[in-house]
Amino acid sequence: MSTPTTERMQTDLKEAMKAKDAMRRDTLRSLSAAFKQTEVDEQRELTEADVIRILQKEAKRRQESITEMEQLGRDPSAEQAELAIINDYLPDQMDETELEKLAREAIAEAGATSAKDMGNVMKILMPRVAGRADGKAVNQVVRQLLS
Repeated sequence: MSTPTTERMQTDLKEAMKAKDAMRRDTLRSLSAAFKQTEVDEQRELTEADVIRILQKEAKRRQESITEMEQLGRDPSAEQAELAIINDYLPDQMDETELEKLAREAIAEAGATSAKDMGNVMKILMPRVAGRADGKAVNQVVRQLLS
């Protein structure tokens, strides 16, 4: 497994070990383990898109954990620190205007006129925003534009 993101993470892991930054070291090791587990499970080498997908999944897991801890009145600072580290490796997220522009293009391309055509629009749009926009946000924008 050698993608630009994983190479950068390995370099950062070495730096974290030298700096004795336990939080960063442990988070990067955990991410590396998630990558290796996916490679073993799927019996193939990961692509950059796979790495981004796994990072998004891990970020979402941390976000859910933060929400749960806040509801229970516990301190989520460790999860927040891990989430910040993960976010360092994710591509910048699209702003709503850029997402809306791409959604309008996909709607035009699909010839969509109503919410019934949403599936066709999403098929066109999701690969274009992969890693840069949350699926729920994309879904909301498309639904809004089609209604």
